Amino acid sequence: MRVKLEYGRTGLYADLPDERIVRTLHYKDAQPVADPHAVLEAMLKQPTGAPPLAELAKGRKDACIAICDITRPVPNELILRPVLQTLEAAGIPRDKIIILVATGLHRPNEGEELIEMVGRHIFENYRIENHHGQMLSEHTNLGASPRGVPIWIDSRYVNADLKITTGLIEPHLMAGFSGGRKLICPGLAALETVKVWHGPEFLENPKADCGILEGNPVHEENTWIGRKVGCDFIVTVVIDAERRPLKFVAGDMVAAFEEGVAFVRNVVRDCVAEPVDIVVTSCAGYPLDTTFYQAVKGLTGALPIVKQGGTIIMCASLTEGIGSPQFQQLFQENASLESFVQRILGKDYFVMDQWQLEELAKVRRKAKVKIVSGGLSPETLKGLFVEAAPTIESAVAASLTEYGPAAKMAVIPKGPYVLAQVA
Repeated sequence: MRVKLEYGRTGLYADLPDERIVRTLHYKDAQPVADPHAVLEAMLKQPTGAPPLAELAKGRKDACIAICDITRPVPNELILRPVLQTLEAAGIPRDKIIILVATGLHRPNEGEELIEMVGRHIFENYRIENHHGQMLSEHTNLGASPRGVPIWIDSRYVNADLKITTGLIEPHLMAGFSGGRKLICPGLAALETVKVWHGPEFLENPKADCGILEGNPVHEENTWIGRKVGCDFIVTVVIDAERRPLKFVAGDMVAAFEEGVAFVRNVVRDCVAEPVDIVVTSCAGYPLDTTFYQAVKGLTGALPIVKQGGTIIMCASLTEGIGSPQFQQLFQENASLESFVQRILGKDYFVMDQWQLEELAKVRRKAKVKIVSGGLSPETLKGLFVEAAPTIESAVAASLTEYGPAAKMAVIPKGPYVLAQVA
């Protein structure tokens, strides 16, 4: 069986033994939006749970529009053009509109990346700035959330007269689904906020997982924070496996988000009858698979369907390496995942981005991990608590030998964009 796995910008083909594969997990068939421009225009005029955007914009002196960073394949130009036109037609001057890249604690996006993200026209004609999560002076304190998370949010957003967020709804390894409130927290939050909200008290909760909203403390807390900070309007998209828009939702931060989640859950969920010995997956290709930090999402996405003691085999381009200096520091300072988890549970140790290593620890408690990548050397990968493999085929062959003639496999070509579950 020849399978194309998402890898970098081009994909990676693998020949797998057909008789061992119980299922290849995919998106369900859904019709792409035939006329995205017309649908978006209609959504802005008839949103969910909120007045029309033009009505909201009347009399406002300025506006801030939060957009996702380069790690999310959002059709920003498609979304932004009608939004910007609506704001200007309602009387908000162009020089009073800021497009704020909700980087969270990721690196800023500049130059050619910004052009790729928003298109040349918007890049050349609008004010676009990056959020800097590690610069506390650029944030405003708004007290604390019910679970004691200190709320520090980018002042440019907090002080805006009209607050808009855009984005993408997809499965998320901690918050259940991305989009909506996540553009505010963590997208526009300071490190002081994220380090508590992404702390072990939240992430070790079994409901802080893909596809779960009810009872998920990560989702509940940043929804509360989003409401506290304020969000006048969201515009969010659901995309298919080819990254074509399947649905747009717009309006109230909660109501429109929940409408989008109900749709996306039905599209992206696919199941196996029982856990398998081996899962072959990806980290969804560019732009998500450029760092090992992001690639952990591909591993957690496979976790629900792999047996205890099984193996996850993942391809990821890793063209930008491991991740932030702080994330790299974690591997240098911790000889094992077990000792790392003990340190963070003891509350006397904190390094930015530790939450992603905590997610990797969850994976490794259940399964072995083999990584196929042209971006990092086998020696480097070995230092990341995973094994390196030259090809998908060689990794599969080794695992089949290990688990024997009854071993079963599942394949997730699109990685974490599919909500993989056991029926």
